[in-house]
Amino acid sequence: MRIEDVSILVCDDSILARKQLKDVISTLGTPTFYEAADGVDAVKKYKEFKPDIVFMDIVMPKQDGIETVQNIMNFDPDAEIIIVSSIGTMTQLKAAIELGAKDFIQKPLNENQVITLMDKYLEGR
Repeated sequence: MRIEDVSILVCDDSILARKQLKDVISTLGTPTFYEAADGVDAVKKYKEFKPDIVFMDIVMPKQDGIETVQNIMNFDPDAEIIIVSSIGTMTQLKAAIELGAKDFIQKPLNENQVITLMDKYLEGR
């Protein structure tokens, strides 16, 4: 699959964190991006756009990433959710994986880790 054919939802309450992730992914090409600043908006946008990949922070207002992962997975058990967090504890990370999240990226972002993960996703499609 080509990066230009991919849609990505970036969910983080930090506008800077969303921009950084989008900037790294954009070095591979030009996917379609959607953004959400909290978990409630992320679920709404997931249902509306059904993106190919979701990058999800754990600690957010209105609804945390764990509850958001659960809500998205209940709607679409095949959702590709990647947790991106610096604050998430091992317990929270484990909970997100058990609910269906596929992978984890630690903040601050490691550009190579993001690119490797995206390459793996694109090759698998």
